[in-house]
Amino acid sequence: MPDNFFNLNNPDFYGAMLRFAIHLVFLILLVWGVYFRYSKKEKFVFTFLMMGIAVFFITSMLKSVWIDMGMAFGMFAVFAILRFRTRNFSLKDMSYIFTIIGLSVINSLKLVGFPVLGIIIFNILIISAAAILERITARHNVINHTIVYENLELLKSDKNHKVLKDISDMTGKEILKYKVRKINFKKQVAEIDIFYKEDAPPVSY
Repeated sequence: MPDNFFNLNNPDFYGAMLRFAIHLVFLILLVWGVYFRYSKKEKFVFTFLMMGIAVFFITSMLKSVWIDMGMAFGMFAVFAILRFRTRNFSLKDMSYIFTIIGLSVINSLKLVGFPVLGIIIFNILIISAAAILERITARHNVINHTIVYENLELLKSDKNHKVLKDISDMTGKEILKYKVRKINFKKQVAEIDIFYKEDAPPVSY
């Protein structure tokens, strides 16, 4: 970009503001509309939004729309450092970080002769892919925990449906199945693994 990028009379400045407005809309849709809706991790919403905004403006001030090898390696280096040195980020969170960085770079580029509609289509495709994958994984994401179960008489009755109902009432989860790990006849308790689907927000049609 020209050296006088911050000059208010520079058309490139207003072009960057227009791209930022578009970027902000899709960034909020991705972070708030998809990520937070399914993960419920409010503590990362601020981080993801600020990261998307900062990366957009940093990339907007580059003089060339082509990302050189140094910047490409730098992005992957940041990705790797956060992945292996931060305990709070899961693999899915890191995927969102990489997606946000990529989305910010795409939206910040001044592509000559490339219509704004093309950028919007790219954004829609990326966000739609994230939403579809979240919806699919939410349906098949089964969590298991080990609990201490005291009703050995019911457990020994071999009535699985009654055991499932009893555990569901006790835990407040819809238990899909259970597996007995160990029975302590002295204490009259049993350790069992319970399996249930991760709670997913209702989807409106």
